[in-house]
Amino acid sequence: MWSTFFVTDEEGRTVGPAGAGTVGGAAGGGAAQGAGGLAGLMTGRSTFGGGKRRRTTSTGNAMSEAQEGKIKLAFFVAIVGVVLTVLGVGTEFWVELSPPKNFYNNQTCLTAHYGLWKGCTKTLWVADIDPERESCGPAELPGESNCTFFKFFTTGENTVMFQKTTQKNLNVATAMLALFSLFLMAMGAICITMSLSKEILFFLKPASVCFILSGVLVLLSLMVFHQSVLAFLASDHTVPLHHELSWSVSCVGCAGAVLIVGGILFLLLALPYSPWQKCLPHKDSSS
Repeated sequence: MWSTFFVTDEEGRTVGPAGAGTVGGAAGGGAAQGAGGLAGLMTGRSTFGGGKRRRTTSTGNAMSEAQEGKIKLAFFVAIVGVVLTVLGVGTEFWVELSPPKNFYNNQTCLTAHYGLWKGCTKTLWVADIDPERESCGPAELPGESNCTFFKFFTTGENTVMFQKTTQKNLNVATAMLALFSLFLMAMGAICITMSLSKEILFFLKPASVCFILSGVLVLLSLMVFHQSVLAFLASDHTVPLHHELSWSVSCVGCAGAVLIVGGILFLLLALPYSPWQKCLPHKDSSS
């Protein structure tokens, strides 16, 4: 039975115990060889990941524990940017529009705010507004609110607020830029996850490109949105409006900066040398 039992070690060599007719010394050597091969096989199975890490380390593609900690820290910075982007894109407080609070000569006044996907109008009491404030608002005051989704993405219709018409093309371009930036963030997060799980530094380079491009697209979407607001205000001058960018824009702007910083950190970590040692070489004490 033992003469037909063979095992294979880590290097692909087949080993096994001696046959039934082998003499004592040879049999003992064969048994030891078989036991060693079996132990090597079990060791190879249990430390397959460890052996792979040693092989990749010899070629310079794996990461050390210090590098892994730095990557996780940079990934946390990028995740903060992703969360801020999702918060800003999902809310409708990109811009607030408010006419003079006494424009309608009534006890109430109307204010509006909108984002990428929907706009809201809100009726406020003039008595609740700060006496030093000339326009109606802010939108955070209690009042009756009415929100509707834009029809840019369904029927292609523009929205009219305060007798002014939104610019469909600019609003759609802003939304598409924001969505594409979110797609790049997801791709960058996948690359970082693969880099940490496979312990390979190569994935840091595409991740850095994804996060830097996503940050640039987020900032570009803010510029396009601001142009859409200016075009909206210029469409009609019947109702004077005061406009101000709200906290959703602040979230998106901070997110763009954080994403770019995170992408630069990943790019620095992917370099084969330390930029600090390259720029500031260590001087020998004897010199």
